[in-house]
Amino acid sequence: MILHSEDRDLNHEDTKSRRKYKAYPSYKDSGVEWANVLPSHWRRVSLRWVSKMYAGGTPSKNIEEYWEDGTVPWLNSGAVNQGLVAEASTYITQNAYKNSSAKWIPKNALVMALAGQGKTKGMVAQLGFDTTCNQSMAAIVPNALSDSRYLFWWLTFNYQNIRNMSGGDNRDGLNLELLGNIECPIPTDEEKDKIANFLDHETAKIDLLIEKQQQLIQLLKEKRQAVISHAVTKGLNPNVPMKESGVEWLGEVPVDWSTTPLKLVVRTRKGVAFKSVDFCEVGIRVVKASDIKKKTIRATDVFLPERFEYEYPKALLNSSDIILSTVGSNPEVKNSAVGQIGMVPKELTGSLLNQNTVVFDPDETKLLREYLFYILQMEGYRDHLDLHAHGTANQSSLSISDMLNFSICFPPIEEQTEVCTYLRKQEQKLSDLELRSRDSETLLRERRTALISAAVTGKIDVRDWQAPKV
Repeated sequence: MILHSEDRDLNHEDTKSRRKYKAYPSYKDSGVEWANVLPSHWRRVSLRWVSKMYAGGTPSKNIEEYWEDGTVPWLNSGAVNQGLVAEASTYITQNAYKNSSAKWIPKNALVMALAGQGKTKGMVAQLGFDTTCNQSMAAIVPNALSDSRYLFWWLTFNYQNIRNMSGGDNRDGLNLELLGNIECPIPTDEEKDKIANFLDHETAKIDLLIEKQQQLIQLLKEKRQAVISHAVTKGLNPNVPMKESGVEWLGEVPVDWSTTPLKLVVRTRKGVAFKSVDFCEVGIRVVKASDIKKKTIRATDVFLPERFEYEYPKALLNSSDIILSTVGSNPEVKNSAVGQIGMVPKELTGSLLNQNTVVFDPDETKLLREYLFYILQMEGYRDHLDLHAHGTANQSSLSISDMLNFSICFPPIEEQTEVCTYLRKQEQKLSDLELRSRDSETLLRERRTALISAAVTGKIDVRDWQAPKV
């Protein structure tokens, strides 16, 4: 008997690979919350009975000597993202260790984040060396350290179930009592080793395929940038006569193209600093700087009273308006850096533009709006914004004068139309390829999860499995 609840026939190859594995001869009700049935000879036990668990500790941050020239490895919660922890987050001194609640954890034991930002809570990792850790992590030291890898895979598979024990994705933290209550299927010692080795080998193969898909996605993004950059600076005709642009970063441009600063062909209007007390649950939707994501504008549920449409007509947005954020993260935080660029989709026509934003409105007798949008997506313009961004370590801002003090080149209107048509087609091709790669990555991740589930709950019998000879 093999349960196929997690196996959604991901693709032909995966279905074929799952059929390679046989079922156990007989099964029984598991008695384990996170598994329906188990092989008949498997036991179950709470995690507290097969391991020692304790939290770490953090030496006082007010005593600088504790953190200078230390020799005791120490981990913060982010270390669990490594899966197999290969290096310390930092080192504390022997004196810091003696004067804190930090405790040694042996090599090969497990650590789990009890709290932390984002997805960290509930993640588990195995240690590649003896270390200590902070109080937001739990050490899980199996009574037999050889069981660590099997338990790693069981806990990894139940990541979301473990998070749900303390309120799911809420900020509530886990604790040692909750972890001790986790019920674990217990195969024979030989089976535990086989399952761990099987999953190490098979997930490594899948991880390599996932990495290749991620590399392909990155190459497609770079291809997109290169196609846009070449089209809006060199045109589509490789045989056209060229001239010096007079702008260092542009180099040569087609002979009949114009070169000018943005400020001579673009008008601007700023968003309005609406009062937060005026925001409401229904009315006219508001677009904020933080809503500009991935070259478009996302819709959020922030509204203003309908009368504001008449009180602030200059803040009203039209379809295809180009918006840039003038305040945001420092340039190193790419996805939310100051100077995010987006084009207003049709469904947000009539929305009101909030502060820390600016609309770029081109003189369309000279420069098409769509062509300008492509120009602003070039790495050259992103580099220009990064150079002129200023502010604190966490937040930066841009002046509109700096944003407009950037030289661009463009052809006559008819040729701009041709370039935009070409780029739309190229973007669609690249987007389709990227979507296929992302779908493949998703299927691989689902396949990985299904394989772990099948192995740690005994849905497949890997006792006869042997690692292929290299």
